[in-house]
This record gives sequence, C-alpha cells and structure tokens, in this order.
Amino acid sequence: MSLFIIKCICVYFSGIGFGLIVNLPHRALNVAGITATLSWLVYYAIMNTWGGLGSANFFGGLTIGLVSVVIAHLKKMPSILFDVPGLVPLVPGGQAYNTIKNLALGDYQVAFNYLSEVVWIAGSIALGFIVAELINKIRIKIKYVSRGRSN
Repeated sequence: MSLFIIKCICVYFSGIGFGLIVNLPHRALNVAGITATLSWLVYYAIMNTWGGLGSANFFGGLTIGLVSVVIAHLKKMPSILFDVPGLVPLVPGGQAYNTIKNLALGDYQVAFNYLSEVVWIAGSIALGFIVAELINKIRIKIKYVSRGRSN
C-alpha cells in the first residue's frame, strides 16, 4: 500500500513538473497534477483488474479529456493546459526508448514489437481524447436544445 501511495505522489509531481517545463500558469499547476493523478489512477485500476494496455490507456485518455474540460470551465482557462500534463504518466516513453535502442542494436524484430506497443498505446490515448470530445459536444448540444434553441 505504501508503494501505491508513493506512485501516486510521484505521478502528481510529474504532472506539476511537466507543467513547470511547459510554463503553465501557477494557478493551474495543482490542478494539472491532480489531472495527471486521476488519469493514472484510472489506468492503474484497469491494468490491475480486467484490462490490457489498449483499454487502460483509452480510459486514461478519456479521463484526461473529460476532467480537463470540466476543470477548464471551472478555472476559466483553456483545457489544453490540463490535457498535456495529464498525458505525462500515460506516454509510452519506455517502449519508445526500447524501440530506438533495439533498432540501433540491429534487433529489428524486438524493435518492431516495441514499436507496435507504442503505436497501440498512442492510438488508444488519442481515441480516448476523441471520445471525450464527442461526449462534450453531445453534452453541449443537449444543453443547448434543452433551453429551447435549435440550429
């Protein structure tokens, strides 16, 4: 249990650290760390229960997309400020490194296996963002129509 708490703290600080690197406004740093932690918690829960790499990263990306839109509305800031730091714990950096390393060593089969993981993870995260955007558009449309307005 203590290892899990340490991981959560590290993920939170990774979101804040990346926010500092990309020069986020200081009032957005804490929320960026929370967004990163929430997305990683969803990823971690799915990876340790029923899911694989694709579904865990999909739901992690979906969480980032949904949470960042809500927080951006509450903070009156662009949602991209919370999207990018939230991605940090999900990015397949280890697999990308192993891809390049094995390409340099000439082990093309292993490199291709790692590359396919990188593409699978990145595609799952992107699909999660797309679905989050669709959910947000549908929510706005329902809100708009329920007020008696139409296109």
